[in-house]
Amino acid sequence: MKFDLTDEQADIRALVRNFTEQEITPNAERWDEQNYFPREVFARLADLGLQGLSAPEAYGGLALNHLSEALVYEELAKGDMGTAVGLAVHNMVTGALARSADAEQQQRWLPLLASGQRFGAFSLSEADSGSDAASLQCRATEQVDGYLINGSKQWVTSGGEADLYLLLARSQAGRTAEGITCFVVEKGIPGFTFGKLERKMGLHSSPTRELLFSDCFVPIQNRIGEANQGFKIALAALDGGRVNVGAIAVGVAQAAFETACTYAREREQFAHPIGTFQGIQFLLADMAMKIEAARLLVYKAAYQLDAQQQGGLYASMAKCFASDMAMEVTTNAIQVLGGAGYVRDYPTERYMRDIKVAQIFEGANQIQRIIIARTLLGNLR
Repeated sequence: MKFDLTDEQADIRALVRNFTEQEITPNAERWDEQNYFPREVFARLADLGLQGLSAPEAYGGLALNHLSEALVYEELAKGDMGTAVGLAVHNMVTGALARSADAEQQQRWLPLLASGQRFGAFSLSEADSGSDAASLQCRATEQVDGYLINGSKQWVTSGGEADLYLLLARSQAGRTAEGITCFVVEKGIPGFTFGKLERKMGLHSSPTRELLFSDCFVPIQNRIGEANQGFKIALAALDGGRVNVGAIAVGVAQAAFETACTYAREREQFAHPIGTFQGIQFLLADMAMKIEAARLLVYKAAYQLDAQQQGGLYASMAKCFASDMAMEVTTNAIQVLGGAGYVRDYPTERYMRDIKVAQIFEGANQIQRIIIARTLLGNLR
């Protein structure tokens, strides 16, 4: 078993690391304080080809595998988790279209998404259907040449900022996965508006907003895949998304760990750097071990997805383990810094505020444990 990256992967990681250090890390604190969505940074990411990670080369994309994508998000998250999340969701939409859209739809949207002319968002959750995603009730009523959409979506990353929304709506009565259809809905069409902009604990550079639909007509040409089969498209997208959340968690944890190590070398108490004290050393050693374990699991999950070998199982493992790890690491990084870690003079408190949501979105970690157990044991009754 080899752990070396390919030359292409090493180059991509170096490119994104340099961009993050130059363009993202110096601005992340300001974005957090101002709740600022850095659209201009996404334009520069598009210039580097990073808005087309999942798009085929024929449409201007890079067609990267899941491991290469994970490297990108890990590096971005070291600078700002919100930026990494926004790009990951955009590429989740791009990837879903690359897998499930027909040739005309791909030609219509993928070049725009890959070039950064359009930004994508994913809309599955609703106020009454979070973990029970298949019970969604946003309705798609079939018309002669399209569908009328009525209802709402909640917790939409990049809501209001994105241009194209991958929407899951119920086209057949019920509360199960059957009868859900997937659509692309474009910002600005009649009947599609935005509701509440969420006031969040963290992830302030990534807006989260409600979508509202009132007799919003979507043409048949915007339906992705077959009618009533959209939930499969969503699940496939979420598998890749969970690996990406794991990679993002590793990046945030690594940034917190590095901050704690630097502080432990420089901060003196009792006439010695605090890094000479065993209590601090043990905290840092545990952090390093857990980050490395999570990183390897994320890379393994990416490999399994690319190989189409129990990818969903490993994606759930990676997302759950890495986000739990990052929550622990960011908390302990604050502990290493003491009072300094609790105030905004250091980024550690932002790391902890941001990473908490990684245990919640793309399927709460309790749901991931259910997926893992059911895969291992079958649906016991």
